[in-house]
Amino acid sequence: MMSHTETLSRPLDALLASYCAGALDKPTHALVASHLILKPDSRAFVAALEGIAAGEIEHLAPAPLSDRDARLSAIFGSQDQPVLSRSQGTLPAPLMRLVGEDVGGLKWRHKIPGVREYRISESGRGDASLLWVKGGRRMPSHTHEGSEVTLVLKGAFCDTTGRYARGDIAIAEADLDHMPMTEEGEDCLCFVVTDAPLHLTGPVGRILDRFFGRH
Repeated sequence: MMSHTETLSRPLDALLASYCAGALDKPTHALVASHLILKPDSRAFVAALEGIAAGEIEHLAPAPLSDRDARLSAIFGSQDQPVLSRSQGTLPAPLMRLVGEDVGGLKWRHKIPGVREYRISESGRGDASLLWVKGGRRMPSHTHEGSEVTLVLKGAFCDTTGRYARGDIAIAEADLDHMPMTEEGEDCLCFVVTDAPLHLTGPVGRILDRFFGRH
């Protein structure tokens, strides 16, 4: 089992810290808020960060690192974690507010065989979308010009970084070339937020590059 100081080094921690600081855009904020509904362990971590911040404001001086670790341990050990609102459908309440309705009423569009998308917002560089992927489907290999943050809402998928099931967040940075694959037996629903376009690699990417003259 990882210690609390070890968990502070995970990529997810920076995202949760940005959430606490109110530094996320609207789609990413809804993604993290939905994750906190589904994952009690992350609610404890966020409570720890908020407790540290509140303590430092109260004393108007940074607390020693040893005090931070002690406070983290105390909050992680507490059984009284906040209860966050849930929706009765597939989407947690923060995503329901962002999208406006549950998945059954959305107008999906087909991207590639076995993959449907409902695009929520688009910035010109990145976008926020719901992706519905058939079970046992391998996605095209791709990299990213920026970051990709994915929240699993139903089913599960795996890639070179691990396995992700309902409530888990996968964070892909620009240096990751991956080919996610959904697990057999259940379709996978994800909410994905990117801040830059993705770039297809492997045979599919080479075919598209040749077709569109992108050499």
